[in-house]
Amino acid sequence: MRTRPRTLLVALFSAALLLVGGATSAGAAAGGQGPTYYVSLGDSLARGYMPGQGDTDQGYTDLLYNALKAKDPGLQHVKLGCSGATTSTLLNGGGRCAYPEGTQLAAAEKFLREHRGKVRFVTLDIGANDVARCAAPSGIDMRCASDSLHTVGTNLTAILKRLRAAGGAGPQYAGMTYYDPFLAAWLTGANGQQLAYLSEFVQELLNGVISTDLRTRGFAVADVAGAFSTRAFTPTVPLPGVGQVPLNVARICQWTFMCTRQDIHANPVGYQVLADTFAGVLTP
Repeated sequence: MRTRPRTLLVALFSAALLLVGGATSAGAAAGGQGPTYYVSLGDSLARGYMPGQGDTDQGYTDLLYNALKAKDPGLQHVKLGCSGATTSTLLNGGGRCAYPEGTQLAAAEKFLREHRGKVRFVTLDIGANDVARCAAPSGIDMRCASDSLHTVGTNLTAILKRLRAAGGAGPQYAGMTYYDPFLAAWLTGANGQQLAYLSEFVQELLNGVISTDLRTRGFAVADVAGAFSTRAFTPTVPLPGVGQVPLNVARICQWTFMCTRQDIHANPVGYQVLADTFAGVLTP
């Protein structure tokens, strides 16, 4: 009878060692998995371009990466975007950026295949530059816009399909709709206001093509257009130094460089809005 307490203590101690050993082994296994990755593709917004600075590390992909890394310290950012990229250059090459693999898409495919099981997030913004060439201060070439929208739809379908094939089911995939920088034309008077209405109409068509393709291929949609209130010509709100303007115009003036430097790119506030919108559809 006197040996039972001792026998019980030995059994409990042995069980505790097993538990501690198991936890240590699991921790070692987790720690030995190596880095995980966030792969970003796209145009100048993905690069973080700002007028006067060029490509920066202050864009939405950088801000999003910082937010994701806070919950996954081992996460690394593979930044493949290229300023000026269109769906055609991303898919077929050309443009301002050279990749050893030939195209931005091929570079992404190679990385995704070589790091299967390690890539946690893939984000994409593309298509705006395809259509932006159709806009001028005098108006929008609607034939050009129509052709460009068709090109975006065709190319984006191929791009998304190939990304999913290369990355498999492991990563979370997300793309975005676009804000409309040409809403700033509203500030130039009656003709500019007509241009703003037409621009928003074309932008809505572009965003419809993008969001449909994204959802069809299993990509989450970061609704940047919604975050920028792109369709909201009402209500009007005060814009310092200007007066009352539609909400969507105010957002463009406050969150991009369009009203101050005639530059379509987001400013730091705008880039944070983009990052937050993506974060809302991704699960760390």
